[in-house]
Amino acid sequence: MTALTLSTAAAPGLRADAIVIGVAKGAASRSGGLVVAPGAEAVDKAYDGKLAGVLETLGASGAEGEVTKLPAPSGFKTPLVVAVGLGPEPEKDSSFDAEALRRAAGTAARALNGAKKAAFALPLADAADAGAVAEGALLGAYSFDAYKENGKDPKKGKAPLAEVALLGGKPRDRAYKAAVERALAVSEELNRARDLINTPPNDLYPEAFAAVVQAAGKEHGLKVQVLDDKALVKGGYGGILGVGGGSEAKPRLVKLSYTSSKAKKHLALVGKGITYDSGGISLKPAGHNETMKCDMSGAAAVFAAVVAVARLGLEVNVTGWLALAENMPSGSAVRPGDVLRMYSGKTVEVLNTDAEGRLVLADALWAASEEKPDAIVDVATLTGAMMLALGSRTYGIMANDDAFRTAVHEAAEEVGEPAWPMPLPEHLRKGMDSPTADIANMGERMGGGLVAGLFLREFVGEGITWAHLDIAGPAFNEGGPFGYTPKGGTGTAVRTLVRLAELTAAGDLG
Repeated sequence: MTALTLSTAAAPGLRADAIVIGVAKGAASRSGGLVVAPGAEAVDKAYDGKLAGVLETLGASGAEGEVTKLPAPSGFKTPLVVAVGLGPEPEKDSSFDAEALRRAAGTAARALNGAKKAAFALPLADAADAGAVAEGALLGAYSFDAYKENGKDPKKGKAPLAEVALLGGKPRDRAYKAAVERALAVSEELNRARDLINTPPNDLYPEAFAAVVQAAGKEHGLKVQVLDDKALVKGGYGGILGVGGGSEAKPRLVKLSYTSSKAKKHLALVGKGITYDSGGISLKPAGHNETMKCDMSGAAAVFAAVVAVARLGLEVNVTGWLALAENMPSGSAVRPGDVLRMYSGKTVEVLNTDAEGRLVLADALWAASEEKPDAIVDVATLTGAMMLALGSRTYGIMANDDAFRTAVHEAAEEVGEPAWPMPLPEHLRKGMDSPTADIANMGERMGGGLVAGLFLREFVGEGITWAHLDIAGPAFNEGGPFGYTPKGGTGTAVRTLVRLAELTAAGDLG
């Protein structure tokens, strides 16, 4: 993991491989051209105040995601200046948006693969900005090379940026220290979630995932309970058992608990953990299953969030439920037409075995409901329909309470995770009526993401506030990296869940 420090050192005298500065598109009412962002004053001075002009000559425009490299000025102990675009210059008396800083820092960190140390001289108006830059740099420096020879990508031949020094930070300021410590805890756990998502399914199966959680529990003083296949049979967890029945890798239900002696609220988090999804008997067609190791992204997000909450010592009780199974076709696999008796006692007619995520979540939601938490949030790569509706970078939010759905949406936007509130239309519920069972696991094709949300709502305990995050789109990035988002597993929803825990601890969430 990339090391991180706050530094009061002057830019010219700092020894590093590069110094990162921010540039922006000037507001038309002001300069109209390239603007050097605050934090880079010493660098600009060394260029006799002409740094913007030099960068424009090199083609820089200040656009978000743009990187321009040039030799450091005379007298600097760093050989390289890296100018990263922040997008439009903020209005007068305003500062740069936290997400713009986060993305710029991530872009710069990616551009500095192979460097041992980089000084980040991006604009820091306050401690929150320091936290945003720290988070962006730590997330942007992520690389998954565990399966590469010598632990690094042979095509790139470079290891991730090793150390980040935040210039303009205040090491002795309590707010700055807290912001950076928070960024470190959240980023490290989010990157752990990315590692899990990127791990091949032959190495990450339900039992192996549970072992990772147990190890983390010991490290961070968390209580971990693992229900194996025998315990699941005894407990009557028909959804998890049905989905996992076709695989030699037996399912697990993992409960991960963080408790605070000062807590007044209890937040339950439930994650879909299909370590590989073939579709089961309703087999996915070729071209649709190559990335299905990512179908446990919801469970990875929940796991990472609970550990991050523990590391931050938040005054809230948080319980994570990871519903882990591998969905495979075999002679023991659940068939279309089978009826499963769920942990809640309801029966479900399985019309499509590739609609398996809602089955494992249903059992975990009911188990979470039995503890009567103040709120439940589930996270799942649940439906392709949500990707069709919102694309590959935005996740959908459904809830049984409009105010709670709004609060979750605001938390997601605050931390820089694009999300959008979605409805739960009552008329779609009828499509899941079954002549054989209490409910079917499929309904109308149109609005399939909303149908899945309505199905899950059936397994939330009465009177409990609940939200469902369908992260099917942004959980796994099949395109090129951007900002602080890598190719592959993204860790989407971790930061939203941590923020919800913080709001709950502060009494600002319900």
